[in-house]
Amino acid sequence: MNIIKIFCLAIVSLFISEASAQEFKLGKVSIAELEQKVHPKDSSAAAAILFKRGKARVEYDQTDGFVTITDVETRIKIYKKEGYDWANHEVLYIYNSDFREKVTFNDAVTYNLVGGKVEGTKLKSDGIFDEVVSKYRSRKKITMPNVKEGSVIEFKYTIKSPSDGMIRDWDFQTSIPVNYSEFSTYIPEYYVFSPRQKGYIFPKVTSEKNNKAIIINSKERYNSGGFGGGAVRTEFTQDKIDYSETKTTYVAENFPAMKEEAFVNNIDNYTSSISHELSMTKFPNRPMKPYSTDWNSVVKTIYDYDDFGPELNKTGYFEEDLKKLLTGLNTPEEKIWAVFNHVKSSVKWNNYTGYSCDNGVRKAYKEKTGNIADINLMLTAMLRYSGLTANPVLVSTRSNGIALFPNRTAFNYVIAAVETPNGYILLDASEKLSTPNILPLRVLNWSGRLIRKDGTSEEINLMPEKTSNDYVFMTYSIDADGKITGKARRQSTDYNAMITRDNISSLKEEEYLEKLENRNNKIEISEYVKTNEKDILQPITETYSFTGTNLCELIGGKIYVSPMLFFTKDKNPFTQEVREYPVDFSYPFTDKFNITIQIPEGFAVETLPAPAAISMEDNLGTFKFNIAASANVLQLSILHQINEAIVSPEKYEMLKEYYKAMIAKETEKIVLKRI
Repeated sequence: MNIIKIFCLAIVSLFISEASAQEFKLGKVSIAELEQKVHPKDSSAAAAILFKRGKARVEYDQTDGFVTITDVETRIKIYKKEGYDWANHEVLYIYNSDFREKVTFNDAVTYNLVGGKVEGTKLKSDGIFDEVVSKYRSRKKITMPNVKEGSVIEFKYTIKSPSDGMIRDWDFQTSIPVNYSEFSTYIPEYYVFSPRQKGYIFPKVTSEKNNKAIIINSKERYNSGGFGGGAVRTEFTQDKIDYSETKTTYVAENFPAMKEEAFVNNIDNYTSSISHELSMTKFPNRPMKPYSTDWNSVVKTIYDYDDFGPELNKTGYFEEDLKKLLTGLNTPEEKIWAVFNHVKSSVKWNNYTGYSCDNGVRKAYKEKTGNIADINLMLTAMLRYSGLTANPVLVSTRSNGIALFPNRTAFNYVIAAVETPNGYILLDASEKLSTPNILPLRVLNWSGRLIRKDGTSEEINLMPEKTSNDYVFMTYSIDADGKITGKARRQSTDYNAMITRDNISSLKEEEYLEKLENRNNKIEISEYVKTNEKDILQPITETYSFTGTNLCELIGGKIYVSPMLFFTKDKNPFTQEVREYPVDFSYPFTDKFNITIQIPEGFAVETLPAPAAISMEDNLGTFKFNIAASANVLQLSILHQINEAIVSPEKYEMLKEYYKAMIAKETEKIVLKRI
């Protein structure tokens, strides 16, 4: 299935409607706004955006030519202490030697009601911070003063960008309610931007054209001639260029908060927002210049960047090492595994993403550290040198959002793909626990874009189709006092194995076991053994003995026990009546349990859960529960299998009912009575 088809974001053509912008002015906070105790449409809201207005103008600067100026005004109401974070705001901006944006905050005031009067506290310079985020980005932050429950805060900021081709994205929704949000663009006739909306609710749109003019001031110095050159005369002139400007305004009113739901990869993918991509410039007396208009042109542009395509052609820095490494290796699988491990062990990821090399592959190899592009373009180059058909794949990580529209900023990551007769093998050498076709979870974001040497591209499905398994074998006995003693063995494959290894490696063993004990109803674990922890191509197995004194209930001389003990799923993650977003499990999975229970002497089974089998349509998933008794031994077999990584909203009700029935069955008690 093409997973993009089930992504239900409505991509709409912008339309013209009758919408009038409301009048809001900073500094005009009302007593009614300060007295308001709860949001009128969402009583759970910790804060709300009362209004937010933005203007993005592409305008002419006498020194820099066309630049982009963005002004943003915001008023926020704080209802609860949990909303205090909304009194902090930050703006990321580009700041390097070649490209410098400038951010300034103004009119930042916190308003409170004191003695029935509106009292304002202005933001001082010690509440404004500038931070370096990376080599290319910085961040300006403000922390508003005197914030309390009931406060209203206001601020304004301006971003001046030397680029005439970048309009920042605008979100009409966020995690709190938005009463009013307005965004306007002012674009000269020389530029063509493609606006893209995403989300499930959309703002109203109006558009109008206005006449504008550019005044260009210039001066020239003349020599009047004569002996010694004569006097110098300066002449000032003005040129006026008339042009038309299109103003487009988007207005959103009473948009609800975006609520986090279970199994959503990135809530921003479904937030109502608008983005703009420069598609063409058409200046007078110049030919029209098209920019990224489809995926092929986007990726070709990226491939031609100096810090992308040319880096793939550099081989001298690794040739001697690779010749030794490849000696005696014949099959593609052997070569892939050898090269993959060589890069993983030779270069450490510095935690910076990006599809453009930071240090460059040669320097990264020498210094043994680099960003994602340094590592995976190096990997691609080595795979090609080994005689394999390898190409880079552009990716947008989960945190970056889904790459819906053709543009160069849609991607922030790159991996490698090797073409084989059985399909593509995807590789990411930045993750030490990753294996071929088992990518870091951050990369599992619908689809990527493979780029070939000739500039052509192909969509690549990043979502796993192979099932990752958890097999649990557990035996335990119950004594007459309800104490349980047993052994458990859990074997994990593929993504489940990678996650387990990551959990184990991130903690000392004592800390890991303590966390495992606390998560599993305060059991006590002993004789813990793990197998294949370092052999990442193999399933990882954990074996341990356990005891627990609070895993049963003793009521009226009877013992009540959930047969799956601490493996029981007791909460349905799907509680919403209606779900607008796909359910993202990351990968298909199977959980299988084989459990043997020894009941205590002097007890017999009074009640057993009945066997059950549940199947969803379209082979989406299956749950099977079987239990049998023989003398004082009970045997259980439980299967829970989900066959699709992403489940469309249309199947949500079915999935919700499936989980409801499964949890009801898993939480049924075995009842033991004295005999």
